[in-house]
Amino acid sequence: MRFGTRLYGTEPAAILAKATKAEELGFDSIWRGDHLILPAQAASPYPHAVDGGLPFPVDAPILDVLTVLAWIAQATSRIRLATGILVLPLREPVAVARAVQTLDILSGGRAILGVGSGWLAEEFTLVGADFASRGVATEEGIDLIKALWTQAEPTFAGRLRSVEAARFEPKPVQRPHPPIVVGGESETALRRAARLCDGWYGHRPTPADAAAKVTCLRQLLREAGRDRSPFEITVRVLPDVSRDDVRRYDEAGVDRLVAEIGRFEDTAALEDVETMERFAERVMSG
Repeated sequence: MRFGTRLYGTEPAAILAKATKAEELGFDSIWRGDHLILPAQAASPYPHAVDGGLPFPVDAPILDVLTVLAWIAQATSRIRLATGILVLPLREPVAVARAVQTLDILSGGRAILGVGSGWLAEEFTLVGADFASRGVATEEGIDLIKALWTQAEPTFAGRLRSVEAARFEPKPVQRPHPPIVVGGESETALRRAARLCDGWYGHRPTPADAAAKVTCLRQLLREAGRDRSPFEITVRVLPDVSRDDVRRYDEAGVDRLVAEIGRFEDTAALEDVETMERFAERVMSG
């Protein structure tokens, strides 16, 4: 079992303190979430809350996720740097491919691109993106990014955009390309992960729920003819997860647990570091 951690906050020194401590403690990866802009009022239900309420205040401080990961890269040497999760259909995919390619090169091959189709309709409206076609935009974006990263003369033809007679250099360090993982609990998200990606990123499933998802993903991978392809299962967990739970996640087929350590407030940076240390000693050691 590998362990990652979420990273919050906006204060540069606090970000680096938490990132370097995570690397020192043996976490294999840092994951940071993504939003471009938040509405002053939101009616969209958050899919992971029983009451549908937003998981953060509408005035939550946000930094660009890929810029933050690049900032972390220069202060670390081993820990992997992951978007968890970047809302791909809010962005132009060629720009995403360039930014992640740059991160992978500057970090020495440590980038992981976690993507999702998004759930906050008001955010799409604010940036002029079409919420209804976000599934198509996500899948075409993934395919186009992979073409740019792997083809000498990238060519892609989709419903929303096409690319031909192009050059995209240099290629990322990781081959064939940095891992792309999909987040989402729906059957559509699981099928997308199995057909197109290198892994799945789940939001706080119980060990039993994780086992069911792994079973489903393995079947979908077989149906897609990809059952022999490398495929990682990553799930987010709360920091109070027990060693027994870790064992059950491992038996379920989960490859990585990402501990939800941190808060938006930079004033909690020292507390976050202490929580990381306790988690590493209690769960990761031995």
